[in-house]
Amino acid sequence: MKAGVLFSGGKDSSLTAILLSSWYEVELNTFLFSPDTCIAGVKQAAASLGFPHHIRPFRDGFLGEMTDLIIREGYPNHAIQQIHREAIRCICSEYDVVADGTRFGDRVPLLSDDEIRSLGDRSGCSYLRPLIGFPKREVERLVSRCLRVTYGETGEILNGDYEHEIRQEMKRRGLSPGQFFPPAHQQSLTTGRQQHTGES
Repeated sequence: MKAGVLFSGGKDSSLTAILLSSWYEVELNTFLFSPDTCIAGVKQAAASLGFPHHIRPFRDGFLGEMTDLIIREGYPNHAIQQIHREAIRCICSEYDVVADGTRFGDRVPLLSDDEIRSLGDRSGCSYLRPLIGFPKREVERLVSRCLRVTYGETGEILNGDYEHEIRQEMKRRGLSPGQFFPPAHQQSLTTGRQQHTGES
C-alpha cells in the first residue's frame, strides 16, 4: 500500500519517510504556492532518500489569503495550521494513508484528535504521525544515525517549509517577515542518508 508523506526536505519528514518505508510504498509530496518557487534542495533531498517525489500546487490565491491572515492576526500560527490541513486534505484524495513529520511537543502545525477522526470518517484516509511519541532528543538521535542534515534559520535555508513562500510574499508587499515570525528559528534540510547506521 502506498503512503503519501508531506515532505519539506527537512529531517523530520525525511525520518518519517524512512520509518514508514518498512511497511508502505512511500511517496514524498511537497506543496508549493507557486510553481516558480525554487526547491532544488528539496528535490535533491528526495532523490537522496530514494522515494518518488511529487510537487503539488496549492489553489490559486491561497498564498494571498494566508499572508493576509498572518498580517491581520499579527502571528503565523493559525495560517500555518490552515495550510497544513489543506495539504493533508489534498493528498487524502490520492492516498489511503498519509503522514507527516509531526513529533512530540509540536504545537503548530498539529491536528487535534477530533480533526483526525473527522478526516478519516470523511475521506476514508488514515493519517499517521510516526514521530508523535518521540521527543526532540530521540528524533535527533535517530536522525544522526540515518541522515546527513544541514541547518539554518527559517527563510535562509531553502527547504519546502510553508513559511518560505509566505516570507517572500511579505517582502514583495514591502513588509518585514520578522514582524510576524519568531526570530532565529532553526530549520533543516536533508542532504543524504548516512552510509553507516551503527549505534551512536
